[in-house]
Amino acid sequence: MALTGLDIFKLLPKKNCNECGVPTCLAFAMALAAGKASLEACPYVSDEAKEALGAAAAPPIRLVKLGAPGDDHEVEIGDEHVLFRHDKTFYHPTAVAVEVSDALSDGDVEARMGKINDLVFERVGLRYTIDLVAVRNASGDPVRFAAVAGKVAALTKFALMLVSEKAEALKAALEVVGARRPVLAWAAAENHEAVTALAKEKGCPLIVRGKDLDATAELAETVAKSGHKDIILDTGAGETGRVLADLVHIRRLAIKKKFRPFGYPTVAFTSEEDPQAEMMQAAVYVAKYASMVVIKAVERPQVLPLLTWRQNVYTDPQKPIQVESKINTVGEPDRKSPVYVTTNFSLTYYTVEGEVAASKIPAYIIPVDTDGTSVLTAWAAGKFSGESIAETMKKLDIEKLVDHKEVVIPGYVSVLSGKLGEASGWKVVVGPREAAGIPSFAKERYGR
Repeated sequence: MALTGLDIFKLLPKKNCNECGVPTCLAFAMALAAGKASLEACPYVSDEAKEALGAAAAPPIRLVKLGAPGDDHEVEIGDEHVLFRHDKTFYHPTAVAVEVSDALSDGDVEARMGKINDLVFERVGLRYTIDLVAVRNASGDPVRFAAVAGKVAALTKFALMLVSEKAEALKAALEVVGARRPVLAWAAAENHEAVTALAKEKGCPLIVRGKDLDATAELAETVAKSGHKDIILDTGAGETGRVLADLVHIRRLAIKKKFRPFGYPTVAFTSEEDPQAEMMQAAVYVAKYASMVVIKAVERPQVLPLLTWRQNVYTDPQKPIQVESKINTVGEPDRKSPVYVTTNFSLTYYTVEGEVAASKIPAYIIPVDTDGTSVLTAWAAGKFSGESIAETMKKLDIEKLVDHKEVVIPGYVSVLSGKLGEASGWKVVVGPREAAGIPSFAKERYGR
């Protein structure tokens, strides 16, 4: 169990020097126990105390890196500190892995990898993608498993996972793809010594799977005591409700009680065969609280909703998604093209951009920096005003791109037209209230 503040205080130098930024050693000990201070802040703590306090000073959930170090596709999971993102925020989005079975023919493996590599999406200015490819030893043959693992590694840059209950199969595959530092699944009660030895030898993250919560905690402790710390937890449950309950229990005990055997990232494997049901199941695991989800679906329409949901869950609620405040072009505008202004809230901007594109009249769009808030919200907060719009137009030097001095503002903030006209010297045109009205507005006013 986690050390209490008084337990920690007994191991501190008790100098009350204030060099850590806290008035007394007792107050520092309490802050350390609450996860609000770092042990490194104390310049006088002894090496013996550091070793004893390691568990208290460590984050409640260990950070584990997946993939080869320094690789562009390296993935970080874990290192979370809260149960609810509004308490602070979530830091590392759930990693999504897609399965490839070694029971497939070589041609089918290549075709499946083509679809997996295509699971990269550009949406509202953000890049959505899966993170790993999980090669499953469905054939039971170590030689075939190693061959398919090698083929998959050659066909993708995504991080890898090797899934087999047989230590000999994992060993054979590691001889081929060990340099990619794949995630190994699983270390179970029957094979944990052999599989842990493989993970330690190659420096691979290791999924520990027990038959229930208690068995998983015990096995994680055993593996950690052997010197391997890059652990991922799997309770072995298959039914959605049971997996959800296990994930919640692990997260609560790690965060609230600092129960060290559960202080690791978690993984959930989907069990539904129907792709739609599978994505709903995976969405549950993303919400509460899987650090990694392994799925079978590979079609883009199936996977995109899951990645979109993940993006929503792991967006900092205190920092809306924003676009850069710069001059954006739609089509190939010339010196007579219209100039629209809006806010830099991602959803607002891309809605406006889509409707401007639908008008088929090339234009310039200037998103004003409003800290990622929508038009009416930004106006009410004083962030979308005549002065701020004029300042942005001047800073971006839009005058150099057009011969006219006419700017279109959203209809909901028509009240800004006077102030903006005075501040910028431009003619202000009040556009439609809703973005959906832009195509007809543009064709009527700017059609040539």
